[in-house]
Amino acid sequence: MGAVLFVTLFIAQTWLHPGYSWTGMFVSELSLGSHGWIQILNFMLTGALMLVFGRGLRLHFHAGAASRTGPLLVQCMGVSLMVSGPFTTDPSSMFDQTSLHGVVHGIFGALFFTFAPLSCFVFYRRFRTDRLWRPLAGWTLAAGVVLSLGIGLLKFSQQPASGLFEWKGLVQRVLLVTFMAWIFVFAGRLRHVYRSRELGAQTRL
Repeated sequence: MGAVLFVTLFIAQTWLHPGYSWTGMFVSELSLGSHGWIQILNFMLTGALMLVFGRGLRLHFHAGAASRTGPLLVQCMGVSLMVSGPFTTDPSSMFDQTSLHGVVHGIFGALFFTFAPLSCFVFYRRFRTDRLWRPLAGWTLAAGVVLSLGIGLLKFSQQPASGLFEWKGLVQRVLLVTFMAWIFVFAGRLRHVYRSRELGAQTRL
């Protein structure tokens, strides 16, 4: 739910902010203005759901590769979203975060984007050897690679002289959609696993 909610809301809000450019402005900039509370709430609610999901992962992967680090990274990303929400960003046209709330937002935003590819690579270690999770191994590795390369491109695009400055919003959206799609598929697979177990237990009864 969190992945779908987050992407749906930041896409829908484009029409609530006159003058907002989804290709040239960051998602965080939707927190500015009279309708900014929607994106702030979006950050906080999505972060809370991701935190709960990370807790669920910890209960499922109770031993073996990624059983501790993987769920911890997901939970840290949830906390990062929750904290970055109330601390609104400074406009990207300023080229740098200068206010206190902008600096805090930038720090936790950077943590989120750092942990995102790391979580993919950590879980890939588990998925490639776990028969139950092997179907997600290729997608997880691909997501990690796309996120890693995209984050480098995102940093480059933030430089006004890069030639990509007006496209930094699009680059960020590709990263966010990629990661949230991975989370959605991951959660869907986990739900399928538990529903299969429940059906199996009912059949035995």
